[in-house]
Amino acid sequence: MYLPGKRCIHSGIKFRPKGEPKIVTTLSNITVITQNRFRSLVAQRQFLEGEVVCPIPREAMHSKPTRMTIQIGRNRHVEVGQFSSANHSCNPTLILDTDRMLAFARRDIAPGEELTFFYPSTEWQMQVPFICLCGAANCIHVVAGARFLPLSTLEDHYLNRHIREQMIELLQNTHNHLSRIEITA
Repeated sequence: MYLPGKRCIHSGIKFRPKGEPKIVTTLSNITVITQNRFRSLVAQRQFLEGEVVCPIPREAMHSKPTRMTIQIGRNRHVEVGQFSSANHSCNPTLILDTDRMLAFARRDIAPGEELTFFYPSTEWQMQVPFICLCGAANCIHVVAGARFLPLSTLEDHYLNRHIREQMIELLQNTHNHLSRIEITA
């Protein structure tokens, strides 16, 4: 649930509100809230685990990541409009499926609860990495993209197809490199 004074998951900054949050825009099942220049998404209603929360908007395509895009393929990044207000969490409420362009409830979500997702589930290498201070037991601490996380961390999260494919390619390249080293040794 959105609680004034809670830790801003994306920025790791704890802030105290100066009154009620400002509702910027309302999508079908979610609301974008801005408070002290920090934006977040909150649920307008209850969602059960596995339920579709909303489609992921597609406004423009890019070949490189920006702060306003979600990676949907190897060199495909889509601007998601107000959905870019979804903050990162190491214990997220949403799973983003970039093949179907849908956001699903990872667990039951209460009305007013913040909607977050695990950024490395869609991002191979982020344009602007940041420090995560979410405080979750499984916190990854530095959010830079799936490329920089151990497999033991990633195996606990839903990963989109393009992330899985790039992980397999990275492992294969490592295997090939080690094979070349063994041949010359």
